[in-house]
Amino acid sequence: MNSLIKAAVVAAIIAVPALSFAQSQQQQPVTRAQVRAELAELRAAGYDPSDWMHYPENIQAAEARVAASKANTAYGPSTSGTSQSSQ
Repeated sequence: MNSLIKAAVVAAIIAVPALSFAQSQQQQPVTRAQVRAELAELRAAGYDPSDWMHYPENIQAAEARVAASKANTAYGPSTSGTSQSSQ
């Protein structure tokens, strides 16, 4: 019984690094072009990298504006406004 527990522990110790390595391979690293494109989007949304006095609020507000603009892209006609009906 004791050797069975030792074998299970050894198998778990060997399996854990292999599983963590497999998970890290699924996420691709961000390229320099992707970082530059994201920075350009943030600057267009009002982020100023030289304004270090308001750093967390400044970038968070710009990220929120970028996320809101991406969420507002939909297909079809606008659903806001007035509509006409014939009677």
